[in-house]
Amino acid sequence: MPGGDARETARTVTGTFEDFPYLAELPARGPGADMIGRTAGMLVELYARVEPSGWRLGDRPGRDTRRARSWLGEDLDALEEFTQDYTGPLKVQAVGPWTLAAALELRNGEVALSDPGACRDLAASLAEGLRLHLEEVRRRIPGARVVLQLDEPSLTAVLRGQVRSASGYRTHPAVDRQLAEGTLREVIDVHADSQPSQPSPAGADGAGGSGGARGSGGSVVVHSCAPDVPFALLRRAGAKGISFDATLLTERDDEAIGEAVEAGTRLFTGVVPGTDGRLSDPAGSVMGVRTLWRRLGLHPGLLADVVTVTPSCGLAGASPEYARRALAHCVQAARSLADNPE
Repeated sequence: MPGGDARETARTVTGTFEDFPYLAELPARGPGADMIGRTAGMLVELYARVEPSGWRLGDRPGRDTRRARSWLGEDLDALEEFTQDYTGPLKVQAVGPWTLAAALELRNGEVALSDPGACRDLAASLAEGLRLHLEEVRRRIPGARVVLQLDEPSLTAVLRGQVRSASGYRTHPAVDRQLAEGTLREVIDVHADSQPSQPSPAGADGAGGSGGARGSGGSVVVHSCAPDVPFALLRRAGAKGISFDATLLTERDDEAIGEAVEAGTRLFTGVVPGTDGRLSDPAGSVMGVRTLWRRLGLHPGLLADVVTVTPSCGLAGASPEYARRALAHCVQAARSLADNPE
């Protein structure tokens, strides 16, 4: 979300999405509030600091780690204030292990992705940090059925060997798909909340930073706003929902999406622009979803149980006024899709 006021953001979120609030990220506050720094602050026995080239792992917690944890605590305080006596699904998010490995630097300046041992350590640290974070969220909002979103925008590049080295003259080797899947599964499995899913009519959610439909308590959604999302790999790793930018889909994705729907995977379809611009009418925003459904030959009645309407990615680059309109537009578009699936 744009801006830096945690209380005002929490008020907007809970006021717009009464049945699926979420813990917003406010990267405009600076390093430590950005998606990489925020998740780096959750790590256990691994610490990161800001260098001119980005976030770099170090030996001890410093100012940047303390600042990241402080802002996360401030955001939790604000969400807790506006979710008193709340019961239902609630979304939190963190960067997934492979995007984190492609972003965090080692002492030599290369990213952790360059060292298989560092990748293992990072994933283990992240899993433990997420376990503690989820416990804290449940303690503060005991009626919540927590939905964990893992942001993996770099996963496709990791799988294809497209992550550049520090020099920029070469790329790091592609990560084996079985290894990528296994590592994701280890992190996903840390979310031990086993409360049952409660699907609702097609809803609205922010994927990269907003919320709004009933989700699956205790489930994990993996978000990627990059092209060629590896749907099958994410399903095998245990993701119960997959969040993506619907404008990047091609017909090559049809088979994977059809298989995901048949397997019971929830689709978080990013159809609302994440930056300022003219919004179409709500029915027009989900026309592409209806077209996809017809192309796949799926029953229109499934839409209400499977699809959640979201912005194409996060709203941090939008103006506050547009962000509020975009969230409300997601709700209206979801309502249109549920009322008229065909």
